[in-house]
Amino acid sequence: MVSKHEILSLMERYDKDALAITTVCSHSSLQIFDGARKEGFRTIGICIGTPPKFYDAFPKAKPDEFLIVKDYKEILSKTRELATKNAIIIPHGSFVEYLGVGNFQKLKLPTYGNRNVLEWESDRDMSRKWLEAAGIKMPRQIKNPEDIRSPMMVKYYGAKGGMGFFVVKNYSDFQKRINRTEKYTIQEFVLGTRYYMHYFYSPIKHDGYSLSKGSLELLGIDRRVESNADEIFRIGSPTELSEAGIYPTFVVTGNLPLMVRESLLPRIFEMGEMVVEKSLELFGGMIGPFCLETVVTDSLELKVFEISARIVAGTNLFISGSPYSDLVDEKLSMGRRIAREIKMANETGMLSDIIS
Repeated sequence: MVSKHEILSLMERYDKDALAITTVCSHSSLQIFDGARKEGFRTIGICIGTPPKFYDAFPKAKPDEFLIVKDYKEILSKTRELATKNAIIIPHGSFVEYLGVGNFQKLKLPTYGNRNVLEWESDRDMSRKWLEAAGIKMPRQIKNPEDIRSPMMVKYYGAKGGMGFFVVKNYSDFQKRINRTEKYTIQEFVLGTRYYMHYFYSPIKHDGYSLSKGSLELLGIDRRVESNADEIFRIGSPTELSEAGIYPTFVVTGNLPLMVRESLLPRIFEMGEMVVEKSLELFGGMIGPFCLETVVTDSLELKVFEISARIVAGTNLFISGSPYSDLVDEKLSMGRRIAREIKMANETGMLSDIIS
């Protein structure tokens, strides 16, 4: 992995008055570019082939310039060009997935956040170790598929937007559907309502919900719309569907906004706090946006089944703010919050605290 010393040395040659917020044209890039522009930054969009035409339909979110590559791996050879443009990379799920965690860690450009988190986030065993060490309640996990005795969710590693995930009830189901060429994990399928909490951790802001270092914000909550899982039972019972060889799929196709009952907010903030504090201890801290993906049971217990340690696509709902972010600052999106953090760090000489 590229060292922080190398990145900070590179940044010494940057024009700090001309920083350019840069990301891949996918996932949450519209709000990242929009938020950057609102905070006074230039923007660079990285794309394959030709610039996506749909950006012309959204002029406020269209990047000031495009960097065209033939494939995502070519980004690694474009670092000098981007450095001359004072690029600050903003990671998102598609960016990391397309480039690959190993390649992203080697990217010789200033990147918002702590790259050390990628190792912990991308490996489901390590992320579970992190969350459980923080005191977070998680669905039960089993190692041996022959021990499946109740509904279990099988997930492949990496940010795949739910692609390939499936539910099984026994070992026979598992054998029929597993792709053994991919690494997977098996965890209890918890009944309840799914809530995806959008947090923002700032190591340089100290007012608000304060932690041992910095402060924590809650900027939104969403629920994901998943391919056929939300509609499939309109055409038959689970038994009838199974007999017909039809199974729920969980590919994320969109998002819906949610408000949680207010009495759960103290617990939600405590969970975010515990995760951040443990990250500081384990790998120097998770910086910026992250999402705890939870199920709230009918006994109002919150169980976290996954963490995304970066901006998530569910925040796209709130480009003009959410009911939560409006109580921090009106019309504050996650993209704008990232840009504002970079702006504040730049103005106070603290870029080294949020860049790796």
